[in-house]
Amino acid sequence: MSPPPCRDRRRPAHAPAARRGRADGGGGGRVMAAEACGRHAAGWALPLRPPLCLACAVGTLGDGGASLVRKKHALSRLRDALAWQALPVIRLLALDERVCASLVGALFGKSSLVPCQGEVLVHLVVELKSEQYLCYILDESQKELSKATTMRGSLPIFTLLGKLADAIPVFADILVVKHSNLVDHLPLGLMYPNEGVKAAVCYLYGKLYSSPVGTERLSAHFEEKLCGLFLNTLGHAQTKELQVNCLGLLKELLKSDHFVSILMNNSRTEEESENSDFLEGENPLPLVLKKFLLTRDEMLQAASSHCVAAVVVHSPSRYAPAFIHADVPEFLFECLLCNSEILIWSVYCCLLLLTEERLFFSKCHTVYGIESLVRSLQDVLQLNNVELHKQGLLLFTEILKRQPVEITLFTNRGICLDAIDVLMKTVDCPVLEVVVEAVKAVAAFLRKDHLSSPPVPYEKLQKLLEAVLKRCADLSPPQSSKNEEDSSLLWYPLCVCRLAVEFQSDPMAQENAFTAPGSESKETLSNFSEFLLRICDSLCIPMVMNYLERAVSSAVMEVFISALNTLFMVVPNMRIKFSKKLGMPSSLYLSALHSNPALNQACSRFLCNLCLSLYSATEKERISAQEEMSELLQKGLPQLNYTVAESLLLLAENPEAFSLDQSLCSHQHCFILLSYFAYTLGDRFVPEAELFLAIRNFLLSAQDRGDCPPPYILRAVLYLLAVCQDKGKGLDSRSLCTIRRILDNLPDLGLVYVHCPLLLEFFLRYPELMGRFGRQVLQLWFSWEDCSQTEAEEAGFGLPDQLSSANPLLPILKSNSSILLILLDLVCSSSVEVAQKVLLTLRTFLERSEDVLVCDLLRSRFLQILQQLLVESSSASLQANRNLPILLSLLFLVQLRSKGMRELDSTDFKLLHQVSNLCGKCRPRDTDLLQPSLNFLYWSLHQTTPCSQQRAVAVLLSNVSLLELLQKVLECTWTRSFPSEPAYLSPEDALLCSGWLLAASLLIYQHRYNAEVHQTLTLDLTEVLNAVIFRKKKPILLLVSIMQFLRAVLRQNFSSSLLVIVIQNTAHGATQPQPSSLEDAALHPLAMQQVCSLLVSLQNLLVHKDLLLSQAVVACLETLLEYLCVKNQDVALHVASQPWHRFLLLTLLNGGQKSVLQPEILRLMTLFVRYQSSNVISQKEISLILREAAKANLPELPEATSRALHLFLRQVRKDCFSL
Repeated sequence: MSPPPCRDRRRPAHAPAARRGRADGGGGGRVMAAEACGRHAAGWALPLRPPLCLACAVGTLGDGGASLVRKKHALSRLRDALAWQALPVIRLLALDERVCASLVGALFGKSSLVPCQGEVLVHLVVELKSEQYLCYILDESQKELSKATTMRGSLPIFTLLGKLADAIPVFADILVVKHSNLVDHLPLGLMYPNEGVKAAVCYLYGKLYSSPVGTERLSAHFEEKLCGLFLNTLGHAQTKELQVNCLGLLKELLKSDHFVSILMNNSRTEEESENSDFLEGENPLPLVLKKFLLTRDEMLQAASSHCVAAVVVHSPSRYAPAFIHADVPEFLFECLLCNSEILIWSVYCCLLLLTEERLFFSKCHTVYGIESLVRSLQDVLQLNNVELHKQGLLLFTEILKRQPVEITLFTNRGICLDAIDVLMKTVDCPVLEVVVEAVKAVAAFLRKDHLSSPPVPYEKLQKLLEAVLKRCADLSPPQSSKNEEDSSLLWYPLCVCRLAVEFQSDPMAQENAFTAPGSESKETLSNFSEFLLRICDSLCIPMVMNYLERAVSSAVMEVFISALNTLFMVVPNMRIKFSKKLGMPSSLYLSALHSNPALNQACSRFLCNLCLSLYSATEKERISAQEEMSELLQKGLPQLNYTVAESLLLLAENPEAFSLDQSLCSHQHCFILLSYFAYTLGDRFVPEAELFLAIRNFLLSAQDRGDCPPPYILRAVLYLLAVCQDKGKGLDSRSLCTIRRILDNLPDLGLVYVHCPLLLEFFLRYPELMGRFGRQVLQLWFSWEDCSQTEAEEAGFGLPDQLSSANPLLPILKSNSSILLILLDLVCSSSVEVAQKVLLTLRTFLERSEDVLVCDLLRSRFLQILQQLLVESSSASLQANRNLPILLSLLFLVQLRSKGMRELDSTDFKLLHQVSNLCGKCRPRDTDLLQPSLNFLYWSLHQTTPCSQQRAVAVLLSNVSLLELLQKVLECTWTRSFPSEPAYLSPEDALLCSGWLLAASLLIYQHRYNAEVHQTLTLDLTEVLNAVIFRKKKPILLLVSIMQFLRAVLRQNFSSSLLVIVIQNTAHGATQPQPSSLEDAALHPLAMQQVCSLLVSLQNLLVHKDLLLSQAVVACLETLLEYLCVKNQDVALHVASQPWHRFLLLTLLNGGQKSVLQPEILRLMTLFVRYQSSNVISQKEISLILREAAKANLPELPEATSRALHLFLRQVRKDCFSL
């Protein structure tokens, strides 16, 4: 073939070749510049810079005499033409096949041209798109390879064929189908000791095996000739070119399971695979790939890891052991500490496949590589590669999930903390897909064996858990998402709960060592468990419930219920609180009816645990009943596949038709228990009226067949009847008779008692039940009250008020006063704790009740009780009776309930007599008995008419033992030591107050009615005065009581048939001391010194500005001055004119304008005006009071102030008239 003929062979004068002659060795002076070429038509010119004549270029390449420089130049210009003007070139060449063939032959020539010769040929053949040129090249290549004496000369052929196979997809098929004999030359290239030749051959092999046709046609060739040579070449490759081409060929081969089996020598047995000795020599592929992982070339490492993955993906169980025995995972983990995203991705994929083999974990490769993985994840999170994030988390999750329990993964606590930090960062990722994978990783991480290295990082775990739950709440799956993805997010809380439960049995996790002695650490299991309950309550449960409201999913529901069920075991001592907080949603009962067996079982287990927890909250001591109920619920709940309406019908079902069906009774009892616990938590998923009727029918049916339900079932039945009774028509006589018969067969009513006001009202509502069981129910009510209050306070979940107060009993008492008699019996016969609670209830009732008949009824009952006690009991037994003080306190409350003056009837006098006799049998130290008794006697004297008062005084004065006791009580005042700072009035001090007040009242009324005295009181006057003069921190009320007694004595001028006054030392038989002065003689039995001391003490007490004390002090001053005025008027005026009185007055007036009109100050100034103490009170103070009185609104002034002001003004007017 020759180039096309030229039309004009004349050479232009300006052609460079013409001037140079043949010095260039070219073909007769021909040039390629189109503007200088006159030998070819203008159509052969290509618009390049400078322009190119295609005909000249082809001619130059085909001219054997052209110089090498010209040929290289022509080849370079032709390459540019094909690159920029390929279409015009191909059109020109297509006009004449001879030109094409000539050009192809010239380019395929074996003369040493520039390296781009093969590139131009490949480009040309590609653009020509003709199979004949491919066949020509293959034929010529076969000839050249056959004639080649060495493989080095075949390198250009192998390189050209590889490039053609790379550029033309069908070239490989043509080669292996029509020119298969050419393939036989390739193994020789692999045996030639030149890595360039080997690299070219491997590249060509890679292209051939990338074709499905080539893979099929060359299968036998690989098994018979290529496999061994290739593995040897791969193992000894030194240059990067050969290494890359070998790995490329291996990648193509590994796509076929047949080739993988050959390469991995899969004929060995599984036992042989466990033996690492078989790896050496017999199966070098894992070792060769491991060698590439040892290089520092990231590209080779990525290719090697990709090849490992390509092998293992065919069958991890068959091929992974060989790589694991070769320690390939160890070097894969080392490769993670790089910066190449491609390499990291390849390693992630490879390790993920290896995790499917158990040998990967048993050889502890994960223990070695977990640090590298965590570090890699820390670095990867800094990159903006979402897929890499997901793949890394997926690998981390699989390792965490598949790691054997007996092999600790995190042997270093620092790596465990770093892992938590990584999980925290991934949870905060804005990409939902990454968050989903992160949540899965956290769920896999929350295993006891992963966190067992002490100390457990509870605080970091809390932060992680809170972050995950908040993230899940923010990214809760939409309604259209798949159920599998929903349950994956919600699976996390279940793993958290299980982790806390597993820690319960680990002493190391509970103690959490490495805490300094004596210090408190927050890193404790109890704090973590309580946090878990709070976070589930505040985040997890609302999140799931919100999701279930939008989309009902069986998978989500099952996981959620399982998590709640596990929460019961997280903090055992908070199980009851959690149950009450959680409640019993009726949807759980409906979920139990679901056809999904797994959901049915989960709901049944949860309902069983919830019911048992609620039962143990009130029945802590009945373990046997709890075990029986647990067995019933575990067996019956999974089979309770009835609707609410069907279950109600079953309760009234005739048992005769089901006499052989034991499941009916189980279904009835399970439904009753579920209804009971639901109603206790406020869930009325069954209508009250329908449930009331069904429960009644259930009882009647049980009675008809002679069956008695267990106590815990009766307990639920009675509660449901009590709660639903307002919605029903009430129980008829038959139903009441049935309930009474059933309850009569019980050994203890407490077995079926529920502390609920509605149940109490239920028993007290029907006379048939109240007469038989009223007392027992009331006793149980008061016995349980404090326990219920304590539990309500501890729970802090807002329990109903009906369990924390006795007030619900008050309306019942108001409607049925006969219950009061039962309560009084309880006060007498029950424990002190119960009696105290009854007293509080009766006190509240008496404060609110205005029914006089109630008080009369109570007084009559009190009289009967006291008479019986005094007759049947001795003094010692009375003093040991702990309920008697409560009864007396209640009697005093009834006495206080009587307002105004009233005549005492026979019952009152009998009570007065009995109480006074009771006091006579007591000792002074019996304060709990004497205190309410003396108060009752005192109040009886004061709250009655004069006629009844006279008889009452006679009754008391006739009781010698009472007066003897009163004598002893008063003498205790001198012997008692009072605290330095009394914070409150002690029982002993209160008794002393009552004694002094009663003694003062007896003195006054004995003198007023001249009553007969059978026993006198003897008191030392000095001791009485010293009790006021030397106060010694006595309580204010005691000082007031003593001053009341002192006033009574002063008013009677120390002359009373009831009281014997003795002076100090005369009580022991000494001679009565004589007065030392005329004043003392006039004031006898007082001495002037005692008067002055008493006066100073009263002044000091007045400065305290205590209302009660001030009133008593002023009254005592008035009485004292009256006594002095009677005895010696001069002494009275002298005492009233003491200069200290003015200082006292100014001190009292210093409190402001409001102090002027205080009744105590007005009475004190009235006293000074009366005794003409001008040096104490002046016209200025009198004018001040008059001005303030003129400004005041007199009708609005208190009664005491008005009366004191009236007395003051009268005294001032009287004094003015006297002046």
